[in-house]
Amino acid sequence: MTTPKGKYAWTATVGEKGQIVIPKQARDLFNIKPGDTLLILGDEERGIAIPNSDAFSELFDSAFMKKKGGDKK
Repeated sequence: MTTPKGKYAWTATVGEKGQIVIPKQARDLFNIKPGDTLLILGDEERGIAIPNSDAFSELFDSAFMKKKGGDKK
């Protein structure tokens, strides 16, 4: 089976304490370093997602930063 360019899939095993190890290839690809904080999103129907830091930054900016035109909300 071939995968589309830029699409990846990995598996991780959950340990006794509920911890998972992010595969090295994924850590390297997404520049995940020890001490980084990851945002984990969950949807009972669609599953779990761990968005990259760019997605988190966009979400933060849209929620807390100035809107166009200089108005704060």
